[in-house]
Amino acid sequence: MAESTLDKENIPVHIGIIMDGNGRWAQKRNLARSFGHKEGLESARRILTAAAELGVKYVTLYTFSTENWKRTKEEVGFLMGLITSHLHAEVERYLKDDIRLLHLGDMAGLPEDVQKELKDAMEKTAPKRGTTVVLAINYGGRDEIVRGVNKILSSDSLPAKVDESVLEKSFDIPDLPPVDLLIRTGGEKRLSNFLLWHAAYAELAFSDTLWPDYSKEEFLATIADYQHRNRRFGGVK
Repeated sequence: MAESTLDKENIPVHIGIIMDGNGRWAQKRNLARSFGHKEGLESARRILTAAAELGVKYVTLYTFSTENWKRTKEEVGFLMGLITSHLHAEVERYLKDDIRLLHLGDMAGLPEDVQKELKDAMEKTAPKRGTTVVLAINYGGRDEIVRGVNKILSSDSLPAKVDESVLEKSFDIPDLPPVDLLIRTGGEKRLSNFLLWHAAYAELAFSDTLWPDYSKEEFLATIADYQHRNRRFGGVK
């Protein structure tokens, strides 16, 4: 799939990606799961570069869910270290590529060193106006909604009525646009508590490819498929 064949007027504004399959990729090669996570990081770099070149405004990566704490202490520790080292090493590239970084999830539940690197990266990239990369770390769709409701309840002035607009303003990133295209690799076909509110009318794309093997070509082909879908948002065209 060539980038030139895509309709540049119909590029998804917001793409969400469930990067599934790192562990299985490593196990198929008789390697520790950590090798899969390292390769998955390379795939993320590749896809983010492709998204930025296309002019995608927002890409949200499901990096670590609220349920991932159930994994072994060793794997969780490795993932936290990988996130920290990635943020520290990638800030300069984000700045060069005009990328803004945001965090989605419960920041307070993360280790202090991860919090520090996230806050530092967000502060440095705040002026950038190219693609916004949203890292969903310690994130769950249900958790975000529950935390949002509790923010409303604990506010100094309770609204007379809670509607969609009021609730959205209580979310981690109030101005995060709806997801247009949600991609999940690794062969599974479920949302796994990812962006439940934002993906209400997202176009879903499931790939059997394990995340470390997910290529720019497949990414572009998925966007081409998206461009041929008839998005009705509950109405009739």
